[in-house]
Amino acid sequence: MKVVLGIDTGGTYTDAALVDHVTGDVLAGAKALTTRHDLAIGIERAIVAALEAVLGREAVTPEDIHLVALSTTLATNAIVEGQGRSVGLLLIGYDQELVRQYELERELATDHLVYLQGGHDVVGEEAEPLDEQAAREAILDWKDVVEGFAISGFFGVYNPAHELRVKALVQSLTDLPVTCGHELTTRLDSVRRATTAALNAQLIPLLHELIATVRETLDRIGVSAPLMVVKGDGSLVRAGWAMERPIETILSGPAASVIGAWHLGGRHDVWTVDVGGTTTDIAVLNDGRPRLNPHGAHVGGWRTMVEAADVHTVGLGGDSHVRLNGSSLAIGPQRVIPLCLLATQHPGIVDKLKIQEQEKKAGRIGQFVSAQRLGALGTALPRGLSSEKRSLLESLQDGPRLLTSVVEDGPLANQWVRNLEARQIVLRSAFTPTDALHVLGRLNLWDAEASRVGARMLAARMRARRMGIDAETLCEQVVAGVGDRVSKALVTKILGDEGALPDWEKEPSAEALLARALGGRSNSDLSCEMRLRRALVAIGAPVEAYMPRVAHQLSTELIIPPHAEVANAVGAVTGSVVQQIRVTIQPLDEDMFRLHLPDGIRDFSTLAESVRYAEETMVERVEGMAREAGGSPLSPGHIEVRVEREDKTVPVRGNRMYLSTEMTFTAVGRPGLAT
Repeated sequence: MKVVLGIDTGGTYTDAALVDHVTGDVLAGAKALTTRHDLAIGIERAIVAALEAVLGREAVTPEDIHLVALSTTLATNAIVEGQGRSVGLLLIGYDQELVRQYELERELATDHLVYLQGGHDVVGEEAEPLDEQAAREAILDWKDVVEGFAISGFFGVYNPAHELRVKALVQSLTDLPVTCGHELTTRLDSVRRATTAALNAQLIPLLHELIATVRETLDRIGVSAPLMVVKGDGSLVRAGWAMERPIETILSGPAASVIGAWHLGGRHDVWTVDVGGTTTDIAVLNDGRPRLNPHGAHVGGWRTMVEAADVHTVGLGGDSHVRLNGSSLAIGPQRVIPLCLLATQHPGIVDKLKIQEQEKKAGRIGQFVSAQRLGALGTALPRGLSSEKRSLLESLQDGPRLLTSVVEDGPLANQWVRNLEARQIVLRSAFTPTDALHVLGRLNLWDAEASRVGARMLAARMRARRMGIDAETLCEQVVAGVGDRVSKALVTKILGDEGALPDWEKEPSAEALLARALGGRSNSDLSCEMRLRRALVAIGAPVEAYMPRVAHQLSTELIIPPHAEVANAVGAVTGSVVQQIRVTIQPLDEDMFRLHLPDGIRDFSTLAESVRYAEETMVERVEGMAREAGGSPLSPGHIEVRVEREDKTVPVRGNRMYLSTEMTFTAVGRPGLAT
């Protein structure tokens, strides 16, 4: 039996799934807490747990694993948190005054910029000669300052000659990684292309480190199979390929969840909802493939040109902070450690909670602060911290502290905590939906007594505000609140896709109608109903608690497939290898057509000759790219190549004027296994 292993490193959990490569059956799945300070720890725990779970039913050993696929939040988180490495961005043929006039430099993701003479025009002709001497000087000035280079030429997608010449210079003068804009996209928009290239260069060292860590972990367990990585569109590439184009792995986790929902749910056209610990991801499947964002993925405020799954992410999950907001409950978006988990990891938490419950203090009751890397900090505290923050971290070395005691350290202590939270140096613990499920007996993973005390304290605060409620009713409201938020997010996503993105807070009538449709305002004379035409596939743990309410509110079928709790890991290893090339043909005059290829331009006397040459060369090329992306075991017989052609015309005086032709070559194949 040939077994494949999928791994997903999420914000809260790391999942592992063992899948029969031939039948697609899931043999075992397991979850472990993500260890952010060292991802290898959580990955190893999840893999070992999955191998142990399968014992007794199927004899699976590490040697039986023929392929490993990883979906990871590393690239997404690094961009959001600004953790990428420093890069030098070489802009060829860009109008420096125009870029600065429209304040576009702030969109370029790096402060190390140089403008070089050169570049091409809209038909790929050289606009002016490349200033190689200036490029050489900039590279030499920066080679000891930055950790990589990015290059983007104006209209470089129509002729990459200048980008390639500068890339050769970087490679001859340094040993640093280098990325060209035309290697990542064939689309126009010079600023976004430059941003995408810069972000990619920033991420290369980080993904190298992650891949090395994962490889070492697999070797330690005894898994020698090849390693692949999930891209943001849900497809797979070998690890070496991903290390050169890490920007393509942004939204890798959400994309894997969509593929996992398709594989486990067995439906080709559905809405998928992945409820995690930190976020809830919503996407649609069309004919078994995730719909891609036509405008490119937006991550952390940066607009990229990466074709990634069109995922709507909401700051809502099992670990969302539940708190009072005026006279109502607020859930999320801040992620905290559930009280039940904290109490399991640190004995004595329940006693501290009970003491605080008896004191009946107002304010930040039932909240703790703990060091993110407790045990790893020691005396080597992070650099750049004030003496007050260092003292706070040192006070956490013996374990979590109640937030009420921390704020007593000084008038700015709460601000210090928030700052350290933003840098993920400390974590807050408080009441969460996961705690609510423990109180209601619908989840039994950790210390339910801590959850019960937390629920009583929160309910007491609500009663103090004249909202009569007991702990169990409070927990039911929390669970219902999660479902309501998911329903609202689904409606928002669908309306937004149809060009009518609602701003609920500014549209009270629309908000009122939505509330009635979702079951609120039952005393109103006006009732509404919404019907979602596609079924819902729900994955994550524990969606059984939240999603039936969503399906009922939207009058649709709910599918919770087996192994839904590890669907992301299943999706990581059941995707396909997909590679794509786009070429453009433009008329120069009546007797000349220019074909823009990934590595240059060619001219032909007829459109038919241009199309024929593109088909003759690009089919073989994209097939080779798929073999390279999937590893040498892939042979031509395993790869299907699809060719799409779009002729663009405009109406002129009753006729159609030809503008251009775009041809897309897509190669799809199954990933190769270790022999």
